[in-house]
Amino acid sequence: MAATSSQSVYRATTTAPVNIAVIKYWGKRDTTLNLPTNSSLSVTLSQRSLRTLTTASCSSIYPAEDTLNLNGKPQDIQSSKRTLACFFPLRIVSENNFPTAAGLASSAAGFAALVRAVADLYQLPQSPNELSRIARQGSGSACRSLMGGYVAWRTGELADGSDSLAEEVAPASHWPEMRALVLVVSAEKKDVPSTEGMQTTVNTSDLFATRAQSVVPERMSAIEAAIQARDFPKFAEITMRDSNTFHATCLDSWPPIFYMNDVSRAAVRLVHDINTAVGKTVAAYTFDAGPNAVIYYEEKDSELVAGTVKAILGANTIGWEGAFYERLANVTAPGVALDKIDSRVLDVLKNGVSRVILTGSGRRTHLCRGPPRLRVW
Repeated sequence: MAATSSQSVYRATTTAPVNIAVIKYWGKRDTTLNLPTNSSLSVTLSQRSLRTLTTASCSSIYPAEDTLNLNGKPQDIQSSKRTLACFFPLRIVSENNFPTAAGLASSAAGFAALVRAVADLYQLPQSPNELSRIARQGSGSACRSLMGGYVAWRTGELADGSDSLAEEVAPASHWPEMRALVLVVSAEKKDVPSTEGMQTTVNTSDLFATRAQSVVPERMSAIEAAIQARDFPKFAEITMRDSNTFHATCLDSWPPIFYMNDVSRAAVRLVHDINTAVGKTVAAYTFDAGPNAVIYYEEKDSELVAGTVKAILGANTIGWEGAFYERLANVTAPGVALDKIDSRVLDVLKNGVSRVILTGSGRRTHLCRGPPRLRVW
């Protein structure tokens, strides 16, 4: 029997990238609108390595309530104001190809994909810049995942948040040589969720206000200039200093918040040892609200940086044969002699890193399989 129009299902599928901030967003001046206390800047990572795939669909045959399925598991969205702030009655199916809630910006990619998929489903004309206002209300960092390359999220000044949005500082094509190596220390959920952690910091850290009001504005200007000039040493120093300052405010919170662990600190030492051995800055670390290290470097220095990590962890570590592996495929010796690396670092990293992810700067969210369309079941 032919299907009737009442059985029609409208569906749109999109993907969104992970972004890793080099100037961190931490703290809210308005918790309802998710307005930040300071501006931030991130690198959008390639979807060849890290992405969220989300399908939004609607139909008169669906139950009245919204549903969300994440990585194959139903989610309770009725109690989640963050999720409900982003969509109408819909059926949402989403999956990540990376660990969720482990400090790899899963919520940023997830909410960016959600907002883009819903906009595509209803064929809304909004630009990524305009949609960033909506995505921000689900997860602050999600506004940056709507764009590619190097993205700033401006804190804004207006009480209604209309000027707090993301903008592309430079496309991925401006500095395509940028690479990132993620050392996955733990795929477990973090002990203190980001939303809870940042408000604890805002309320209790004496260092927080200085960072937000004085330190970050200067760093934003400096790192944007470094990106425009493709000045990796300057980019690297600002990135590492801001990661350190961010985690210092977490430690200065009461009670203190520990997102980094012994493996994280070993990764910090490794980067500094590599740079010292080479005699110039070729690598930079950063840590979001989790223990996983993200190490930035330029493609020409792949053997020095990623090659050294490969020698420490071993070629059998999960992840080496993924995207961006071509330059390392035939590397059999460390780029930096291991006797130049603190011996304590070698054992901690070898026993503490579960997998690696090779990636680089990438493009923004995009629609999959053509425009939104009608499907009849």
